[in-house]
Amino acid sequence: MGCDGRVSGLLRRNLQPTLTYWSVFFSFGLCIAFLGPTLLDLRCQTHSSLPQISWVFFSQQLCLLLGSALGGVFKRTLAQSLWALFTSTLAISLVFAIIPLCRDVQVLASVMALAGLAMGCIDTVANMQLVRIYQKDSAVFLQVLHFFVGFGALLSPLIADPFLSEANCLPANGTANSTSGSHLFHASRVLGQHHPEVWRLSNQSLSKLPLQDRAGTRVSYAFWIMALINLPVPLAVLFLLSKERLLACCPQRRPLLLSADELALETQPPEKEDASSLSSKFQPHPGHEDLFSCCQRKNFKGAPYSFFAIHITAALVLFMTDGMTGEYSAFVYSYAVEKPLSVGHKVAGYLPSLFWGFITLGRLISIPISSKLKPVTMVFINVVGVVMTFLVLLVFSYNVAFLFVGTASLGLFLSSTFPSMLAYTEDILQYKGCATTVLVTGAGIGEMVLQMLVGSIFQAQGSHSFLVCGVIFGCLAFTFYILLLFFHRMHPELSSVPTQDKALGMESSECYQR
Repeated sequence: MGCDGRVSGLLRRNLQPTLTYWSVFFSFGLCIAFLGPTLLDLRCQTHSSLPQISWVFFSQQLCLLLGSALGGVFKRTLAQSLWALFTSTLAISLVFAIIPLCRDVQVLASVMALAGLAMGCIDTVANMQLVRIYQKDSAVFLQVLHFFVGFGALLSPLIADPFLSEANCLPANGTANSTSGSHLFHASRVLGQHHPEVWRLSNQSLSKLPLQDRAGTRVSYAFWIMALINLPVPLAVLFLLSKERLLACCPQRRPLLLSADELALETQPPEKEDASSLSSKFQPHPGHEDLFSCCQRKNFKGAPYSFFAIHITAALVLFMTDGMTGEYSAFVYSYAVEKPLSVGHKVAGYLPSLFWGFITLGRLISIPISSKLKPVTMVFINVVGVVMTFLVLLVFSYNVAFLFVGTASLGLFLSSTFPSMLAYTEDILQYKGCATTVLVTGAGIGEMVLQMLVGSIFQAQGSHSFLVCGVIFGCLAFTFYILLLFFHRMHPELSSVPTQDKALGMESSECYQR
């Protein structure tokens, strides 16, 4: 019974908060994946060029990064965390409802910036709360948490697909395909460097297209449907606030007594601890502070260099892997409709759904696997699989079938990288570093930077560069992973752990291997 009984007892006592945090990440997933397949429709709706609409990606990812860094501010009390999650999930529903009303690209970028702030706050707070509840046993629950990201990200492209336009609003005659339209923009951009009037006339011709030639009208229904689907999530957070008596109208409740079985499970481990270690368990974890508080902690002065190196290398791995997730989801549709593949718009629209669908499937599969394999092993399998998949896609870059198979494979290997890396790093640092905040921030920076970088290279060098970038990013992720293993071996974790804690750590490691 030991480990499994203790974990199941924890889950029973924290069932509603756990389900609420999982549902909050469903909102995160809804908001992260819809831009890729709806990019051309939103471009037509806002009468903008490709370089202009790319700033919408940048604004969302930049504010997601800011929200991730500032999300730790709301971890000080449970009430602050839940109110932050309620506000963020409600803001996402409002963003979905407002997007169809945005007829200017700057307004759309501002609205997506608000969505990015909400997503960043959700990312940090939900991860912190689950790690705080389950600690050494958090690996499985983090896998489920990120499964809900994949589920939301799978659902949003499927909702949008029936409302995507078959036609392209770029050419004046309305009959040219998407490839010629993108070539028109590329040519006008190049000529515009020497002849500014060419670029001005090109933009003017787009802005004078008749309204019926623009594709941004029917996609509005997709956003309104997503706004309605997301509404139960803030209501679930509000219900948790009510249950915890954290609403102004509800008096503070007295703590509930544990059942006899749960009490027995909870009191077994503390028998091995002294009073000081027991009291320290109920202290706020210094490792789950906001980024600025983490950087200002005075007790880091005596930390070994490996302590900082582990934070940095783990964040760099997620910088690459989460960045690849963002850039592949954002540009695989554009890559497919370009030469040499020239896939049709409707068929290419299934690629983001396929990608996020297999991310969802991978996270579902990872739930039982994470109880059998150590997080470090799962990260190794994921990173190697990503590199091999991109190499295969590059070799068979002219084959549409391999694009679909490779997209599915890539989704599987990227699916569990973040939760596995988070569990692995927190375990190395004994939950005393800033791993959660630093890793979430590093992943956010990666999504922002790599999307902008790949977008610029894609525009300048052509579609083939999309896969070349993937191979390079995958190799860099593997390099940073090897460095992380090296610094883990150098980290003096065992020598700094008291005897009682060593016994608990051995018990927890047995749970991982069972």
